[in-house]
Amino acid sequence: MSSKLGDYLRVRRERLRPDEAGLPAGARRRVPGLRREEVALLAGISAEYYLRLEQGRDRHPSEQVLDGLARALQLDADAATYLHELASSGRTPRRRPPRPERVSPSVQSLIDNWTTTPALVQGRLMTVLAANAMAVALSPFFAPGVNPLRAAFLEPEMREFYRDWDEMTAKTVAYLRSIVGAGVDDPRLAELIGELSLGSERFRMLWARQDVRLRTSGISGFLHPQVGPLDLHYEKLALPGAPDQMLITYHAERGSPSYERLQLLAHLMKPPSARPRVATAAPVADEP
Repeated sequence: MSSKLGDYLRVRRERLRPDEAGLPAGARRRVPGLRREEVALLAGISAEYYLRLEQGRDRHPSEQVLDGLARALQLDADAATYLHELASSGRTPRRRPPRPERVSPSVQSLIDNWTTTPALVQGRLMTVLAANAMAVALSPFFAPGVNPLRAAFLEPEMREFYRDWDEMTAKTVAYLRSIVGAGVDDPRLAELIGELSLGSERFRMLWARQDVRLRTSGISGFLHPQVGPLDLHYEKLALPGAPDQMLITYHAERGSPSYERLQLLAHLMKPPSARPRVATAAPVADEP
């Protein structure tokens, strides 16, 4: 009988090498990761108790035990938080009734006024709830109703669009784990994970790694079919008063080639009548 907590402990144990934990590798070691008794020793608990945790026979470890396990497995802050959420979900499962996700008109008006900054709002499972014209011009997979996570793994165009596709997909899956947490029973999440697991071998591998990382800023490398390569800084900002909604913006450093290409994209998306006219020389009359 396993549990989410036990599965997570096992995966993280198998991924931590003895030398990383300050332990000798040993010539007779059959697996590259730590043994159960080694994790127990590092965490300051008995090997029998750790075995019960990993096998799902005990799902109620104390905060002190969880902190010890986080140290033993060398979890960073995001992964340690996820570990605590797994344990708390076993105590008191939280259920969230399904409800429609809507973006307030004021937020929609705000991003619509950013005529040279791609901006979109994502819901809890990363489906786009609202986007401005620049975001859609940057990628049709940033349009409202589209799930960019699903597109990243199932749409071939996304491999061309993201110049750092391998890195991006790894970060995105780790980010998904961080935002969905551990204690929310959501059939939509199960459906999304099932669809991606069936359709993408890479997603199956990344999801099985159980990486957790809440990255809210960074740089994405795109290859736009009209304006060429873009290196855009992104920021993810939680919207106050809108649970699970995240405002995402993209911008380039002023004066950089990406900045100029982003301005060109803004120019190209305008209708011809709205583009500034270029002055031309008056025609020279023919001599008699």
